Amino acid sequence: MVSLTDIHQAAANVKKLTRRTPQRSSPQLSERLGARVELKLEMQQHSGSFKTRGAFHQMLALGDAALGKGVVAVSGGNFARAAAYCSGILGVDAVVCMPENAPQGSIDATREYGAAVELLPDAVAAFARADEWVAQGRTALHPFDNAQQVAGNGIVALEIMEDCPRMTDIIVSIGGGGLIAGIISAIKAAMPAVRVWGVEPELAPTMRMSLSAGELVDITPASLTKTLGAPFVSQTAFDLCRRHLEDLILVSDLDMIAAQQYFIQNESIAPELAAASTLAAAEKIKSRLSKDDCLLLLICGCNDSPADVARFAQLLNAAAD
Repeated sequence: MVSLTDIHQAAANVKKLTRRTPQRSSPQLSERLGARVELKLEMQQHSGSFKTRGAFHQMLALGDAALGKGVVAVSGGNFARAAAYCSGILGVDAVVCMPENAPQGSIDATREYGAAVELLPDAVAAFARADEWVAQGRTALHPFDNAQQVAGNGIVALEIMEDCPRMTDIIVSIGGGGLIAGIISAIKAAMPAVRVWGVEPELAPTMRMSLSAGELVDITPASLTKTLGAPFVSQTAFDLCRRHLEDLILVSDLDMIAAQQYFIQNESIAPELAAASTLAAAEKIKSRLSKDDCLLLLICGCNDSPADVARFAQLLNAAAD
């Protein structure tokens, strides 16, 4: 497990390489949800998501010898961007194995940051190809199941707690579980009374299926949001969620699209579906909140392309007709 000390060390390690992202209150959402609402705009991090913090910390922890062999990563989106961005800043040769159905914007951005991209039929094949690169000598980076990655993710919680000492609740999206593992590790160590809520797509309920089974299970994700499309979650995230999660909320793709459109139209931000899922979940738990509560929505990324956002909006409009 990652300790609060580990997270503070990660913060010191990557401070000069990452942004301290802003946090702001939302009067409109506070009225809508019946509790004070704060937005953590981690979408403004380098490469467009929280993944950059952990990727830097993970790479720096490897040392010059391991990095000198070159690195290989697996991702369908945000970790691909982050690994490529960090590799470019650190001068490390990087290969990223991505499933063919990864968003084109993420594929293009990963290449633009300087990494070589290999496209594989699916996530399972991408992980298998990465294993081949490791066998040939490259050093592996993991998108979520890595202690340094989790500690780096936990830095977000340090900033949130400093900016919002009155926080009573936080909603965090779950893909492979690295983000929520870092958030839980920090918050439950420093502010144990805070309720941590998880959210997953109905069509990618990786953590829900595992918690229901009482053990890790693999799934085939089918949600529009590829960044919440991990086929499995980490053991660390599973253990932390089973012990500390207040509840796990499932939301539909249309719920996430509606939340994304709300942010665009009312908050002047354009989060990706994975980030907008926190508002979709908040809509489902607002009856469990009070006017004295302070709810933090973690807006973790912004890497849906304008074309994807437009396509999602068309689906929402079509469903309303």
